Amino acid sequence: MKIKQIDKNKPKVALLLTGGGARAAYQVGVLKALAQSMPRTAPLPFTIINGTSAGAINSAALASYASCTHLAVRKLESVWKNFSTSMVYKSDFISVFGHLMRNMLTSFQSEHINHPPASLLNNQPLRNLLNEILDLTRIERNLHRNYLDALSITASSYTTGDSVAFFQSNTQSPWRRAKREGQAARINVEHLMASSAIPMVFPSVNVYNHYFGDGSIHQLSPLSPCVHLGAEKIFIIGVDQPKEAHPPGYLPHFPGLSSIAGHLLDSVFTDTLQSDLERLERINRTLGLLPGRDKHQELKQIQSFVINPSENFNAIAANYYSDMPLAIKILLRMIGVKKRSQSSLTSYLLFEKRYTQHLIEIGYKDGLEKLPQIREFLELD
Repeated sequence: MKIKQIDKNKPKVALLLTGGGARAAYQVGVLKALAQSMPRTAPLPFTIINGTSAGAINSAALASYASCTHLAVRKLESVWKNFSTSMVYKSDFISVFGHLMRNMLTSFQSEHINHPPASLLNNQPLRNLLNEILDLTRIERNLHRNYLDALSITASSYTTGDSVAFFQSNTQSPWRRAKREGQAARINVEHLMASSAIPMVFPSVNVYNHYFGDGSIHQLSPLSPCVHLGAEKIFIIGVDQPKEAHPPGYLPHFPGLSSIAGHLLDSVFTDTLQSDLERLERINRTLGLLPGRDKHQELKQIQSFVINPSENFNAIAANYYSDMPLAIKILLRMIGVKKRSQSSLTSYLLFEKRYTQHLIEIGYKDGLEKLPQIREFLELD
């Protein structure tokens, strides 16, 4: 059994993959650009991996194949390049509207009955897919062989309102802070389903007798798990797309239900990360001003590198809107989502291969453009 030799002079680097539904295909493109610049048998340059929502699924896949970057990225790409909506949630007429009808009927039943979780869509196909393609037992093997120091999956507890980071590690201890905590666990598919359960869209998941939803909810500090797990550098692949330029106060008409829903998802998936990065920068600046003798051992400067999409995903999703199953288009039309609507809902729910392949290409292009900076940050040269 090959064991990786630990270089104690190199800083611990964490990879943070944020949420974003189908937008997470972009992360695969960035990782592909990085993998192609590395030797064929090189392990992942990240020893700590943290993921939220769809990023949690990508994180678990990477952690399973941490001993070989090329293999890990190739496995991820093969799935994302061949996606169809039916692999993530049931999208035929009978399943979609039958699921909504069952939710409506159960709302008239007694509150004392333990109802199945209500949701807009049924994502049982995603659970079946993850059970089929992921071998999560490999994570423990990679931990023992030093290819990995920790894997963390963040979910939000509907029971307590806390953000919970489930982490698998042989060296780290649980932690507790205001509205967030870290729990040691052996990561399984239920953790991934919980972390990727977009609120109202997918059902909540029972983990350890608590109900959990998308990890981006209540996540006041997305960088926190990486910091608690010992990261000294954090490489972040986000999905915060460039904003369209509008004149101040410009709004041609009042926002519809779909626009508000898309706005809420945008704020859940991207806003807290930006504020947390600003907080990290302020802390680093403050620590840099302290004399060496006044610095506390627990306080350390943590470097970060963020890469976000260079193109607007809403416009791209509109071009592939016709690829979406008819039942889903009708369902979204009922809440105001049209082909050229301002809502970003489509860009989160369009799990079709032409769209995901396009996002991978954008990620690959952005990764190549920033490759020299990325390699310098990861100390690969």
